[in-house]
Amino acid sequence: MSEELKRQAAATALEFVTDGMKLGIGTGSTAVHFIELLGEKVAAGLSVIGVPTSEATAELCTKVGVPLTTLDETPELDLTIDGADEIDPQLRLIKGGGGALLREKIVASASSSMIVIADGTKVVDALGKFPLPIEVMPFGLGATRVALENVCARFGLKGDLVQRKKPDGSNFVTDGQHFIIDATFGRISDVDGLDMALRAIPGVVETGLFVGIATKAVVAGANGITILDPQV
Repeated sequence: MSEELKRQAAATALEFVTDGMKLGIGTGSTAVHFIELLGEKVAAGLSVIGVPTSEATAELCTKVGVPLTTLDETPELDLTIDGADEIDPQLRLIKGGGGALLREKIVASASSSMIVIADGTKVVDALGKFPLPIEVMPFGLGATRVALENVCARFGLKGDLVQRKKPDGSNFVTDGQHFIIDATFGRISDVDGLDMALRAIPGVVETGLFVGIATKAVVAGANGITILDPQV
């Protein structure tokens, strides 16, 4: 059922895509549905060009016939469509479960707007139940971990900090050749403050907190599609 809901959300988000758009194209299980549906539209005559947020997304776009560019060639985009691991009432997000958070944030920030596509399980009252991915430099990892622990203590967060591994036990490495530490917090009371404090750590490349970036969310649930705007 969840995959069908994701596809419904992707199909609704596709209605916001118009001819000639420069698109940021997300990564993850929900984005896969969007890419497949976008490929069908392109085959039917829709003219768009996309910037992929990961090597996996680029590969799938090429497979289904979506033309691609880069942010070097096309530094300003009209719209990014991507999934999320959690969405709060202000449309702040946790992203990065698939490991592409840095590129996802760069692409989304280069876009005039960002639409998040998700099933209803991703909408939460407060962020933090899903582990927060923190992309870090391999160099100085021990020192970075200590700094992360200090920031977490300062914010009263006591969850585990776990370096992400692949199924074979080796280190998970992002497309940018960085590691990811997944932080389990349970509930983040000061999302904006935590994001700023984490990103101020020299060894931290980026966090999976997307603050002030998403402009709309398309959520599919048992009762149909809901379109969310940020609550202020």
